[in-house]
Order: sequence, then C-alpha cells, then structure tokens
Amino acid sequence: MGNGLHVIPGMRYQDALRMIDWLCSAFGFTKKAVYADDKGVVMHAELTLGDGMVMIGSTANASSGLDKHPKEIGGFETQISSLIVTDCDAVYATARAAGGEMVVDLKEMEYGGKGFTCRDPEGHLWNVGSYDPWTH
Repeated sequence: MGNGLHVIPGMRYQDALRMIDWLCSAFGFTKKAVYADDKGVVMHAELTLGDGMVMIGSTANASSGLDKHPKEIGGFETQISSLIVTDCDAVYATARAAGGEMVVDLKEMEYGGKGFTCRDPEGHLWNVGSYDPWTH
C-alpha cells in the first residue's frame, strides 16, 4: 500500500455515529478517525479493515447532492462494497447477531471460498467473502 494509489469507497448514513459503531461490531472495522460536530453530524470518518478503508459521513453533511442514501432511492444501491475476510463464518455470525439483514445467505462460492451479502441497518449492501482476488 506504499505506492500512494488506493480505492476507498465512501458512503453516507443518516445516523453515522451509530452506524460507525455498528460497522465496527458487525464486520470488525476499526475507527481510524471520526470528525463530528457537537450535534453528532459526522463530517468525515475513516474506518479500516486490514489494509482497506471506507470513509463515512452523515447525510446531513451531503453538500454536493450527487449521492443518495438507499432509503432515498427505494432501498437500491449503485455500488456495493466487498469485504475480504479470513473467517467468513465468524463475520456472518457477528453481522447477523448485530441485526444485519442477510439478502444472500452464507454459501460456498463456485469460484472458491464462502460468501454472503448483508444489508446494514440503514440499507447499504455489503458483500462479504473469504475469496481474495489478489491471491488468485
């Protein structure tokens, strides 16, 4: 990761502080940085998972108008983040226990590994799997 080139997905949440905690407990993210105002509006947050990162912000801070929350577009997503994990069964269990909606249940994938797709409490979709495309 030292070459300075990265892809970092970003998403907005209506209750970003609550969802940051949810993402950490359900998927194992770690808070790298969270910048919120005194009303709880998240201006910018960085969550890491291994060598990966997502950036989170509050919908109340969406000044560009270029992105929409899933609840604003009928629950759909136009981009889904994928998490590569070593123990898919364990992450499935923690995400399910945290209230994640399993839209594709845990299964063996035809191309290798296990995987599932989970909708978080605010409607964002997450593909989670043990297949690592960097090693194949």
